[in-house]
Amino acid sequence: SRLFWGARFYEVSTGDMGCCFSGVSKGLAAAYTAPRKVETKFYPDFAKEIPSLAGKVVAITGCTTGTGYIAARTAAAKGATVVMLNRQSERSAAAEKKIAEEVAGAQLVPVDCDLQSFESVRRAAKILCAKFDKTGIDVICNNAGVMALEDKATQDGYDVQMQTNHLSHFLLNKEIWPLLQRAADLKGEARVVNHSSLARMGKALDARYLGKNGGDLGGNSASMLCGGARWERYHQTKLANVVYTLAMNDRLSKSGQGKIKAVCAAPGLAATNLQVTTHLDGGMAETWIMRFSQSAEDGTMPLLQCCFGEVKSGDFWEPKGGMGGLPVNCADKLQKECIQLESREMLWSQSTAACGGFDI
Repeated sequence: SRLFWGARFYEVSTGDMGCCFSGVSKGLAAAYTAPRKVETKFYPDFAKEIPSLAGKVVAITGCTTGTGYIAARTAAAKGATVVMLNRQSERSAAAEKKIAEEVAGAQLVPVDCDLQSFESVRRAAKILCAKFDKTGIDVICNNAGVMALEDKATQDGYDVQMQTNHLSHFLLNKEIWPLLQRAADLKGEARVVNHSSLARMGKALDARYLGKNGGDLGGNSASMLCGGARWERYHQTKLANVVYTLAMNDRLSKSGQGKIKAVCAAPGLAATNLQVTTHLDGGMAETWIMRFSQSAEDGTMPLLQCCFGEVKSGDFWEPKGGMGGLPVNCADKLQKECIQLESREMLWSQSTAACGGFDI
């Protein structure tokens, strides 16, 4: 049997698929309140190969749990100064405390940054520009994301998913661009790392989802496999992450800023709190798919490759098997909706309309 995800099929065993669909037919009464426990297979050996990051500044959004937390912990363990860009909460304080306990001498800089508020993003950027004006920032990891949430607007009027997953990262990158240039000049390289997913596959990027249309983008139908509106909005954001990467790479190439790299990762299917939040918000009843998930640590490997491994600007890294496994560069295998030139121009135009001019 084959499992369908986006525009691609994945081979699974007939026995497993039968169990999964019987779970769907029974209505999945059991709540999915914590990430599925999955044994880590590859991460420990992969992490050993990451070089020392001493002297580098790595900023990561959404690092209270999941892939962001593991990326922050890994960077701290390798000696980087890690800027933890999170919405202020008990969870963010707990994440900082946990990394400090797990990594002796961890250099952590927590900065309040609520991606559902442009004002909060601008405040965070000002803090970064003041604190790191001399050293610059070596890596900005645009990790944070939400999935299949309700059809509602942020206080700025944009879709809550698109603002969190793309627009606020676009704004943050724009505001701290001089810090990336500074790091590139001082140390020879800086990186902008975006985080997409398998959900990138589907319809072409649509300008409506990037506009001030929050709360008026299809409603709250929630079927993951049948194109529910929640999932179409999510698809648009994950497609935007790839398109943004390629659009930035185009501009870097044309402007001769080859020391700054724009790269993108996708985690495959990793068991994190992302699915828990979506399930509790009513967007993911079909949690049977988590039977095929990998651990959060293994799911972080493509992101770590993009942040710290050997890459070229414009690269796209995801698990070799799509849903899990060691990361490979799949830039030459991206779907047609990801590589359309007109989508790149449209995304940049819509994003600057929301966030202000961003000249590279």
